[in-house]
Parts: sequence; structure tokens; C-alpha cells
Amino acid sequence: MGKKRIVKKGEEGSEAKSSVSSISKKRADVGILSVQSTYNNTKVVLTDVKGNTLAWSSSGALGFRGAKKGTPFAAAKVGEILATKAQAIGMKEVSVVVRGVGSGRESAIRGFISKGVNLTSVKDTTPVPHNGPKPKKPRRV
Repeated sequence: MGKKRIVKKGEEGSEAKSSVSSISKKRADVGILSVQSTYNNTKVVLTDVKGNTLAWSSSGALGFRGAKKGTPFAAAKVGEILATKAQAIGMKEVSVVVRGVGSGRESAIRGFISKGVNLTSVKDTTPVPHNGPKPKKPRRV
């Protein structure tokens, strides 16, 4: 299944490049790593200091399906993939912004720093409700 690829006579040496080399050509020394961790998934975005996205990945994008997307193992894999992309960009330092209450919060950061990128700060911006919306009426049967 999937797409069929037709190779012409002059194209035999041009194979598909990996996703790490096909990222943006920008160079950045310092960046921001945003980790959004929910119960069902973990999304990680790498931006420059201004907030422009350089690279991103998620558990679902790596092929994890269903309940496995929310696991710490999947989050660690996402962090490792993004760290290799950050090294290709030339990133040396990141500050981390964590959002959400999922189980992949710490493991995504641990997977990222395992590849040798320095961590300057970790900030938690999880939204906390204060009183919140009005609750639903009780159900009448």
C-alpha cells in the first residue's frame, strides 16, 4: 500500500533525505522548547527566542497510537528526535516551557537533554482554573 515512487534513469542516486536534514536552514544558538503534555498525547515545539517555530514533533507523529501516545516512553522519543533537529540547527541552549498535566512532562525534557543540549531554565505555565465555569445541572431521570 502507499504511494508508488517512479525512479527515472537520472534519479537513481537521489534518495529521500531524513527528516533531520530537511528542516529549516536557519541557524540559532538559543531557543525555547515548549512541551505540551496531556493525558493522551505529548507535543513538543522548538522555537527561536522571538517565538518562530523551527521544528516540532509529537507522539502521534512518531507512530504511537491510542493510549501509547500519552506514555513517558513516547514523550522521551519525541524529545530525542527534537534534540537531533536542534543540533542540526546549531542550538546550544534552550529554556523549557512546560504546559499540561500529562505523564510525559519530565521525560520529554530528559530525552531532549540526553543528546547534549544545555538547559537554562524550566518554567511551568500549566493553566490553573480558579472557580472555573458554572457546573452542569444535575441530570433528572
